Amino acid sequence: MRFAEELKALREKRGDSLRQLSEKLGWDFSLFGKMENGHTLGGADVVQALDQYFGADRFLVALWELALGDQTQYKPQYRTFFQLEAEALSMWHFGLNSVPGVLQTREYAAEVLAAGGMQGEELARHVEARINRGAMLVAEDAPRFRTILYESVLRLRLRDEKVWREQLEHLLDMSERPNVTVQVLPFSVGPFAMMNTDVMFLQPADGRSVAYTENDLRGEIIVEASQIERLQSAYDAMRDMALSPARSRQFIVAMLEEAECDPST
Repeated sequence: MRFAEELKALREKRGDSLRQLSEKLGWDFSLFGKMENGHTLGGADVVQALDQYFGADRFLVALWELALGDQTQYKPQYRTFFQLEAEALSMWHFGLNSVPGVLQTREYAAEVLAAGGMQGEELARHVEARINRGAMLVAEDAPRFRTILYESVLRLRLRDEKVWREQLEHLLDMSERPNVTVQVLPFSVGPFAMMNTDVMFLQPADGRSVAYTENDLRGEIIVEASQIERLQSAYDAMRDMALSPARSRQFIVAMLEEAECDPST
């Protein structure tokens, strides 16, 4: 965590908040928060800009370069999540901001991660990791996976229109698998319980439930039973409001058909 700790120390010494740093350098404040929390290392451009801004004389760049090849630079909770995910018999997910990593196409993952500042070797490594994680859903002993996607996830078009369409088509294909369920939570439902949080529930072979929540700044593994119960209740309420799996597939098909008729696409 040396890189993340040094970055935070430099920012606090300068007296900048994350938003102030964002305004001065031009990257979204959430990227800086994730870098300080060890959820991402960022790309070369942002690290060089930070190094120059703080007058670190390439010290920050040197720490970043060391961190690229060292997975221990990421928070233990973040690494633990991937281990739990690999061992889970079932997973229930709610997506507020993007398609879950295990259902992303290679091109979608690359564009989404690049938008967060990743590039080069780090970007390639993270994309490959997401594709490898997705392979678990088509394995012989694949876990059960359910995702509820807020409508905005589907309507967020990428710079490359073809990549966006291929991602929607991939969701349709995966939703036909017996172990995968995709539901859409439409805008028409109005306010709902998890308006600021993505969540994943994982159930390993030992039967205990674990939840992983994530927002713009941090991810957290939750094991305390009462907290999981509250999250589960909120998730159940959203599942009741969401379109059925069959209607969700129809919804995605209609979006693709609308795009074909849109002269701007």
